[in-house]
Parts: sequence; structure tokens; C-alpha cells
Amino acid sequence: MSAALYNPTILRLATSIPHQTRLAEPQGSAERRSPICGSRVTVDVVLDEQGRVTELGQLVRACALGQASASLMGAHAIGRTLPELEAARDALTAFLAGERDDPGDWPGLDVFVPARPHSARHPSIRLAFEAVAEAAASAHASQTAGT
Repeated sequence: MSAALYNPTILRLATSIPHQTRLAEPQGSAERRSPICGSRVTVDVVLDEQGRVTELGQLVRACALGQASASLMGAHAIGRTLPELEAARDALTAFLAGERDDPGDWPGLDVFVPARPHSARHPSIRLAFEAVAEAAASAHASQTAGT
């Protein structure tokens, strides 16, 4: 079990998480925690006028699977909109649950194929995508309120 789950790609991703500094002045922030393993991911974002992520910061205190997920999220979140982030979160959730055959169009998420049968691991894999979508929703709400 562990060899398939914690393969070299997962371990490489876990050691190369981008944007590992919290933002000084985020427009939106969110923290997600897995009660099963205690993994925790906090994400800060700044959006431009079109609602695209222009700045991203994250604090990741998670298992290797959670770290790998945060690495993939962080590598591709800049330039994404709230609907794109929500779609990625929802696709990953459905993929892990076996409700869809592919993880969507977010690059690299197919690395989690070996985790699909291990539902106890799913919450930590989802953390970064849940947090970035929640942070972007918060930033979007504050932008909308300010107009």
C-alpha cells in the first residue's frame, strides 16, 4: 500500500511546494484542516480586477499527500479564476470518490490514482484545493462588496 501511495513523484512534489510564504496583505484567506490526520493548509490570495489570482501564499503542515497536492495547486493557481478553482476542487473530490474517471484538467492530479481506494487519505489531498477556492471566494466577495 505505502509504496504505491508514497511513490517518488509524490515525494518529489512534497518537497517542492511553491509560494510557501503567507501574504502580508491578502484579499482572501482560508485554512482547511483534516481531522483524520491533523494536516492543515492555509492559503492567501490576491485577485486582479478580472478575478484572477495574481498572488498566492500558503502555509502547509501536512502529510506527504497533502504536501504534494499543495505543490500541484500552488504551481498552477496563478491566473485562475474562482470558477476555475471551484471546478478543480470539485473534479478532484469526485475523482477521489470514484464519481469520475479523470481528475479534471488541473495538471498533475493523476498522481493521486493510487490514493483512490484509500478514502482516509482523501481529506488531506483535498485540503489545498478547498482552501484556495475558499480564499478566492472570500477575496471575490470583498471585491464585490467594495464596488
